[in-house]
Amino acid sequence: MKSLKECLSVVQSHVKAGSYTVMIIGLGSVGTYLLDFLVSDADEAMRIVVVGRSRARMEEKVNIVRISALIREKNRSTIEIRDGVDLTDIRAIHRVIEEVRPDFIVNSSRAYPGLKYGSISWSNFRAYGIWTPLAIRFTKNIMQACRRADTDAIVINTSYSDAVIPWLKSAGKPYPDFGSGNLNHLVPRIRFAVAEMLGVGDFWNVDVMFAAGHFHDVVISKEGQTEGVELPLKLWYKGEEIALVSGDDAGGVVKTGSSMESSGTKSINENELYLRCSISMPTDAQRNMMNASSNYRIISGIVKVMRLGWDSVRLYIPGAFGEIGGYPVRVGWQTSAGQKDAGTGGS
Repeated sequence: MKSLKECLSVVQSHVKAGSYTVMIIGLGSVGTYLLDFLVSDADEAMRIVVVGRSRARMEEKVNIVRISALIREKNRSTIEIRDGVDLTDIRAIHRVIEEVRPDFIVNSSRAYPGLKYGSISWSNFRAYGIWTPLAIRFTKNIMQACRRADTDAIVINTSYSDAVIPWLKSAGKPYPDFGSGNLNHLVPRIRFAVAEMLGVGDFWNVDVMFAAGHFHDVVISKEGQTEGVELPLKLWYKGEEIALVSGDDAGGVVKTGSSMESSGTKSINENELYLRCSISMPTDAQRNMMNASSNYRIISGIVKVMRLGWDSVRLYIPGAFGEIGGYPVRVGWQTSAGQKDAGTGGS
């Protein structure tokens, strides 16, 4: 398969030419939310192709999204339906990828639609690894089809990516370029919590640098604690670094270095921060609004970098470069022999 850098270069040429295509495979709750978010961009250059088995089911969801967006005067994208594609049939997936030639492929399919794997097991078994075979099932087929099609598309996986992507890579199989979800669900909670603890209302000026595996994303979100594991976390407010303190109160030990020990530096208690990340949330398919949002963030971020000439955009990617865990990754421009071209790197 082509490298991510090669794919980014091709996608960039299409974005700059004023026409690019997003393919959504599987139109369940994640796919439908994502379709709504993309259409709401009112981007005339964007063509969206939804892929699945049942035309009738996809048509219902496409219609409600199209009509609702036009009520808001937001719908300017074209939406196409490609039905009759069984995700157990690699040849069928290959065929539709070759016909459509997408720039982005989002795999939002699930082996059992509507089933939140972790909600079943967490109270009895606090781990998600047992669900990996279900999460990888269709992803493996889609990636095999992508290899056969020699696609230029950037592929995004939506289900347990920090296990699925490394597993595929370790087996010598083609694997998605990006994962979604994971830390994208936790980092906004951290930003809100930091703003509350600082007593400020402009939470959008809180910046976070963080890395962790899927387990800690879940255990912090559900239980407000880290199982005693010290995680790599740095915080800023309006560009000023915030000191993290350990212990029971803000008078604890400053962990971020001597430069943080000055009396004028803001500090917050790390344990309390994580505790505040455990907030009331839906446990049904409504949660997938977050996963869809992180897919939207990846696509829109990449397109904006290419279209507006931004230096880069920081994304939180589970399974980045086939690695276990979730990491901040910058997608943007690399300087090479005086030229600027699309590239990626850790952040």
